[in-house]
Amino acid sequence: MTEESRTVQGAGLVLRSGAATHVGQVRPHNEDNALADGTMFVVADGMGGHAAGEVASGIVIDAMRELAHRPSVRAEDIIAQLRLANERILQSTARNPEQAGMGTTATGLAIVRAGGSDHWAVFNVGDSRTYRYLDGRLTQVTVDHSEVRELIDAGVITVEEAARHPLRNVVTRSLGSDPAPSPDIWVFPPYPGERFVICSDGLSNELTDAGIRDIVEAAEDPQSAASALVDAAVRAGGRDNVTAIVVALDTADDADDTDTAPRGGAGGEG
Repeated sequence: MTEESRTVQGAGLVLRSGAATHVGQVRPHNEDNALADGTMFVVADGMGGHAAGEVASGIVIDAMRELAHRPSVRAEDIIAQLRLANERILQSTARNPEQAGMGTTATGLAIVRAGGSDHWAVFNVGDSRTYRYLDGRLTQVTVDHSEVRELIDAGVITVEEAARHPLRNVVTRSLGSDPAPSPDIWVFPPYPGERFVICSDGLSNELTDAGIRDIVEAAEDPQSAASALVDAAVRAGGRDNVTAIVVALDTADDADDTDTAPRGGAGGEG
């Protein structure tokens, strides 16, 4: 992938993105896949081993790519496409018994039409995350579908304890399930100056929210931010595959002011 720019809403807002991925320091191959194309930004973290996880995450990315250049996408289209991806994973498993048990998370950001104007849609199945950065604050938009998140919500463990808990990698929803999981989706209007970080848990398990915020805040452009996030997660341990997409929304003047760094490629699909 290369960093891209596009106009949003025809109102002088420019959307830019960058992506990076790394196998990490422990896993033998990369089961993450990512998409940053048109108005669709997705990270999928495959599960299953023996390359089956990579198959599942790739199926999701191929399905979501079908929406990337549609002239108009609704939130309902995203939910339908995730369900279609779930069906395709199950069909692939039925044809290939060696893929039994494969699945994947999926989280991302897209531009959708709502109320006659462009809005963001953030969607999620599993424990990959989408963060929003604005005015110096980083907030997690998505809610982890995981055993430890349920324990935190029930008051059984703290957030700090969750980082070391033996169930920290167990997800409660994933694509490749029968019956199909229910995706979460949030729709809200865009705001100039926003940044989004879409990542696999290989990043969020290695870096604190404050660490992610500091890297996004210091970066000159989305590609620099994505590369720096992945590099930092690998240096911090890299115990899993690491993938990040960074999306920036600015006014045309602000985008021109920050677009001074050379644009480089990113290993966005693994």
